[in-house]
Parts: sequence; C-alpha cells; structure tokens
Amino acid sequence: MNRDCIAPSILSADFARLGEEVDNVLRAGADIVHFDVMDNHYVPNLTIGPLVCEALRKHGVTAPIDVHLMVKPVDRIIPDFAKAGASYITFHPEASEHVDRSLQLIRDNGCKAGLVFNPATPLSYLDYAMEKVDMILLMSVNPGFGGQSFISYVLNKLRAAKQRIEASGRNIRLEIDGGVKADNIRDIAAAGADTFVAGSAIFGAAKADDPNRYDSVIKALRGEIAKARQAG
Repeated sequence: MNRDCIAPSILSADFARLGEEVDNVLRAGADIVHFDVMDNHYVPNLTIGPLVCEALRKHGVTAPIDVHLMVKPVDRIIPDFAKAGASYITFHPEASEHVDRSLQLIRDNGCKAGLVFNPATPLSYLDYAMEKVDMILLMSVNPGFGGQSFISYVLNKLRAAKQRIEASGRNIRLEIDGGVKADNIRDIAAAGADTFVAGSAIFGAAKADDPNRYDSVIKALRGEIAKARQAG
C-alpha cells in the first residue's frame, strides 16, 4: 500500500509570497506540492505555467511537484513542465487526441504519468492504459475553481478505481481533488484514496500572519486518515 500523502494545492496559496507559503506547508508535514494548471479553454479559469514550477525549484523546493494539467491540447506543454521540475504530470483524457501517446510523452520526459477523471467521466479510459499510469486522479468537483463542495458520489468511483489498481498489481497512486476537508477525508481514505489534494482547507487556515498555522490543519487531516486505516 502506498504511504498516505497530503498534497496542498497552491491555487489557494498567497501568490505574493508563494515560496514562503510552500515552505511553510511542507514544514508543517505536507508531502507533495499540487499544481492546478488551467488554460481558460478546457476549464473556465487561467492560472499558472511552467515558470512558476521552475521558480519553486530554484527557491529550493525539493518535494515532489504534482502537475495537474487542465489544458487542451496537452502535449505541447508536457515537456516544458518536465524541464521545469515536475515529478508527476496528470491530464484529462478528453483533452488528448491520443491518450497513450500523451502518457508515453510524460514518461519519456522523465516524469510519472497520470490520468484525471472529472466527476462524470467514465473510468473506461483506463481499460487499455493502466501499464503507463502511475497516478489516477479523481476530481470530486468540476474543475475550474477552488473552494467547491465535495461531490459525494465520487466515493463509489474511488472504490471502483481502487479495484482496478489492485487488479493491475501495479503501484499506482489514487489521488482525490476537490472539497477535501477534515470532516470528509476519513470517508475518502476509507474508499481507497492515498493522495489527498486540499487547497482552501489548508491555505485558508486562520491567522495568515502565523507561519505555523498549517500544522494543526495537516495534523487534523492525518488524524482522520489514521482513523480510516485503523477501522479498515
């Protein structure tokens, strides 16, 4: 079983001091830095590009960087993020003309590859792609904006994805993104997720002038995950 990982989404961070924000969440116990890359085409928002990834690496961030591409087409930008220091690159199958080719492109550029599924996107895209997938990301909101509420039927989809991973016999991470908070993360973990993206739940913590404010939030998230593991 993969180690459980907390992946704060920098979409909700203070961009005026992004390096400091990332340092603080990692110091507080986060494992992975999650990038939400939106193009105002595939999704209705415009966010960040490879230069931000490169800047965080130059700042000294050594933790894995998980780049979620909400862009169409995807192939053009994959090498740029790989060169900028991405560890994982995931994309939506609907945004690629050739899913297998895009997965292979990510791997050829030295990164781990993954597919992302919107709430109503079927998992059947995995039928012929599991051998090239290192991460499956399930969206529990419709992508485009932070701060949305968790869509509960995605829990059943998590269970189905977990079954596919176990049947494959491969070491594939199962990530969840959207509305993840301390009051629902136990159910999410019980359904099979091992990588938990949280944006506003972490970066929205009170006392913005306190660099230690993330400790209690991440500790609470981990505590709920531990309860799911003990019960299971």
